[in-house]
Amino acid sequence: MEAQETGVQTDRVLTIPNILSMARLAGVPLFLWLILWPEFGGPNADGWALLVLAFSGVSDYLDGKLARRWNQISGLGRILDPAADRLYVLSTLVGLTWRGILPLWLTGLLLARELMLLVAVWVLDRHGYAPPQVNFLGKAATFNLMYAFPLLLLSDGSGWLPSLAAIFGWAFAGWGTTLYWWAGILYVVQVRRLVKADAAAD
Repeated sequence: MEAQETGVQTDRVLTIPNILSMARLAGVPLFLWLILWPEFGGPNADGWALLVLAFSGVSDYLDGKLARRWNQISGLGRILDPAADRLYVLSTLVGLTWRGILPLWLTGLLLARELMLLVAVWVLDRHGYAPPQVNFLGKAATFNLMYAFPLLLLSDGSGWLPSLAAIFGWAFAGWGTTLYWWAGILYVVQVRRLVKADAAAD
């Protein structure tokens, strides 16, 4: 969350917000392993996977709030925060698609957006620009997807609870995917303006 805020900057690495972001990153392989464990003959560990995902959501909120309150916004935090968001999205896509919970077309749609942003960042880097700050729309998209994925994971079963989870999960997935692409297009428009301004200056 701290990537979209301005305030007192710090060069310190071991701040509480950065440690929270590092812990989120460390949870990514654990989360993916827990989701895929049943596919490799292990027990169903969806409950533990949901706990890891819940920790990710709480820490995502706290790292930005604490960074602003304690004036510990840092360059490292601006990298770690969106990196953790994207890695959780990617790992969840892999896990849920592997288990057949997410259809391939939705996974492809979200991965295509990530590829588009990678190209945009590469273009910016070639022109000597740092990546633009994470905007509110991008955070809202990630927020929706982070609600959609655990609900869709819960929907992998039978009974009224999985059925209810499927309804809300697909609603969040629809909104999240739409906002994800909308934020990505705005990002590309911003990159295009920067590149055009750079060319005009030359």
